[in-house]
Amino acid sequence: MSGAASNDAAAFCSDLVRARDFRTYAASLFVSPEARRAWLALAAFNAEVAHVRDHVSQPLPGEIRLQWWRDVLTGEGQGSRGEAEANPVAAELLRAIAWHDLPIEALVRLIDAHVFDVYDDPMPDMAALEAHCRDTAAALYALRAKVLGVTSPDVARIAEHAGIAEGLTDVMLALPRHAARRQLYLPGDLMNLHGVIAEEFFLRRAGPPLKDALAHLRREADKQMKQALLMLESAPSAARPSFLPLAVIGKILSRLETSDPFAPPLPSRLGILWTTWHASGAEPFRG
Repeated sequence: MSGAASNDAAAFCSDLVRARDFRTYAASLFVSPEARRAWLALAAFNAEVAHVRDHVSQPLPGEIRLQWWRDVLTGEGQGSRGEAEANPVAAELLRAIAWHDLPIEALVRLIDAHVFDVYDDPMPDMAALEAHCRDTAAALYALRAKVLGVTSPDVARIAEHAGIAEGLTDVMLALPRHAARRQLYLPGDLMNLHGVIAEEFFLRRAGPPLKDALAHLRREADKQMKQALLMLESAPSAARPSFLPLAVIGKILSRLETSDPFAPPLPSRLGILWTTWHASGAEPFRG
């Protein structure tokens, strides 16, 4: 890819992430230009994969799109690495993998986790939801740390706690969209515990059972976030900026306590920037 085409691909990814994942976009402003480029490539890839359901009406086209991304990463099938040159997100992702020695296996697992999204099967239990978070949000935290040159079992554990906190929070933010699609990311065991009836959820009835279940989910997300922040205090300073999105997650969790489940609080871009900027110079995020 020529220099001009490469710059265009990087700009495309930046614009995509700014539109679809402003938390990560804001965090990327506080790392070096090269690290920022790789972070945005990862986030753009994640946005493409995580939003497949938005572009398909049946599971099969979604599966085909996800398989294309697997092929890009493995160099097999229709999504060959040569073909990827024409796709700005794929081109930037492959550049980030090569420059930072990112593990392809983690990216393939992320794709596999999002197969769940294209179907309407209910999330069976909390263990399954946490596994989904580990393969998606947690993987991205760990990959961002690797871009910054840090890989260790301790950072991997922090990423796991952070990813579960973020993933659970995003499930609560996505309730209106999931209800409209008749998708159930709320764990079945949690619904049973609190007496949530699926059909009432799909009808957007926010009765006491649903509110109790969401309070349970918030407590778990908060516990995971606090554990990540506690462990981050003793993490290598180089890795700490990778976890800046947690500052915004904390704000969202606080607002979810008093919001309508089907009208969750969506922080403004200015608010996200302010929170991220303030966190970047404070413990435990300061590098």
